[in-house]
Amino acid sequence: MFLATLAGMAVTPARALVEIDVNKGVVEPLPIAITDFLSGDNMGADISGVVAADLRRSGLFAPIDKAAFIEKISNPDVAPRFEDWKVINAQAIVTGRVTEEPDGRLRAEFRLWDTFAGEQLIGEQFFANKQNWRRVAHIISDAIYKQITGEMGYFDSRIVFVDESGTKQNRIKKLAIMDQDGANLEYLSRANSPNTLVMTPRFSPSPQSREITYMSYESGQPQVYLLQLETGQRELVGDFPGMTFAPRFTPNGDKIVMSLLRDDGNSNIFTMDLRTRSTARLTETNAIDTSPSYSPDGSQIVFTSDRGGRAQIYVMNADGSNQHRISFGDGSYSTPVWSPRGDLIAFTKQSGGEFQIGVMRTDGSGERILTSGYHREGPTWSPNGRVIMYFREDAGSGGPRLYTIDLTGRNEQQVPTPNFASDPAWSPLLQ
Repeated sequence: MFLATLAGMAVTPARALVEIDVNKGVVEPLPIAITDFLSGDNMGADISGVVAADLRRSGLFAPIDKAAFIEKISNPDVAPRFEDWKVINAQAIVTGRVTEEPDGRLRAEFRLWDTFAGEQLIGEQFFANKQNWRRVAHIISDAIYKQITGEMGYFDSRIVFVDESGTKQNRIKKLAIMDQDGANLEYLSRANSPNTLVMTPRFSPSPQSREITYMSYESGQPQVYLLQLETGQRELVGDFPGMTFAPRFTPNGDKIVMSLLRDDGNSNIFTMDLRTRSTARLTETNAIDTSPSYSPDGSQIVFTSDRGGRAQIYVMNADGSNQHRISFGDGSYSTPVWSPRGDLIAFTKQSGGEFQIGVMRTDGSGERILTSGYHREGPTWSPNGRVIMYFREDAGSGGPRLYTIDLTGRNEQQVPTPNFASDPAWSPLLQ
C-alpha cells in the first residue's frame, strides 16, 4: 500500500512562460532536462529515469540527453545556473533529492524550473514505502505534466488486461494487472488450460474503489465476477441464461451494465444493482445491442446495435429512453467507450478490409481515425482523456499486443508485456 503525504515547498510565483497547449492539433515536444535526483544509492537516478520515460512516452516532452548537461546539480535547493541550460535549449529543468527517513520510508523531493524565466514553477515532496518508489516517480511525472500543460496527468494509474500465452490453437488467457508503463505486473487469475478463459476486465471508475468486473468461462458458461484488488476476494455477480457480454460499471460503481443474449437470439442491454442484484432492461429490440459504456456523469449510455442493418453507434439516456443513432460512416462500429472528459467517444471500426481505432464527438460529428491496420480493437481511455490504449495484432505476428496512441494520432507506441496481451482497461488515477 502506498503511504504518501504531500507537502508544498516554497514556490516562486511563475509567469508560466513554459507551457504546452495540448488543444493544438500537433504539439512540438518540449525540451526538458531531467537531472538525476541526488541520493546515497541508485534510487534517485531510478526515480528520475522513470519520470523521463513517462514524459517521453506522452509525446509532449523531449527529455535531453544527460551527456549534453553542462552543470552538475549538487544542491537541488539552489537555483540552477540557467545560462548553462539555455545553451542546450532546455526550456525546463527538473532537479530533486531522495533520502531515507528514520522510520525507513523514502522522502522524495523535486523542483521544476523555468529556464528562460529563471524561476521555480513548482516544488513538492512525497513520502512512501521503499517498494513504492515507482509510484513516487509517476506522481512526480503527473505533477510536472499538470504544471506545464494545465491538464491532469495519467501516469499514476494501472492497466488490467488479458494475458495470452500458448499457441493460437491452445491459447491460455489470464487476468493481469500492471502499471500504465508495463511495470509491476501481477497475475490476478490462474489458468493452466485453454478452458479457463477470462474476458473484458473493467475497472470501477469510482476513485475510492479498488474493484474490477470481468467475465470468466471457468465453469463452462459465461459468468460475471467482481474482484477486490486489495484483498483478492472474488464474488460471482450472478448466473445468467444465455450469453453475457462486456460488463461495465456505472460512474459511481453501484451498478454494472451489460449485454445479455436471450433464447430468442436477441442481445439487449441490462443494468444490475450490485447491492440488491435486481436487473433492469434498457433495450428491447429484435437486434444485437451490446458494448454499453456510460458517460462520465452517468446520464447517458453509448452502445452498438445492428438494428439498422449493420453495427452502428447509438446513444440513450441512462433509463433507456431517447435511443438514437449517432454514427453514419461506412463500415461497422463496435466497442464504443466514453471519454472521462465527456467530450469524445472512442470506437473500433471495420471498413475497407481494415480495423480502425477512432474518436467522434458525442453527437457523432467530427469522426477521426487515429490508427488502422490488420487488427485493432478495444480502446480504453487514460484518466485524463488524452491517450487511448488498445490491442493490436499485425499480420503474421502470432498474437495481439497493447499499444497507446494520443489524440493527434501521431504518437503510437507499444506497451511492454511478457506475453501476448488483449482487452486492456485503464484505471482512474490512483488514490
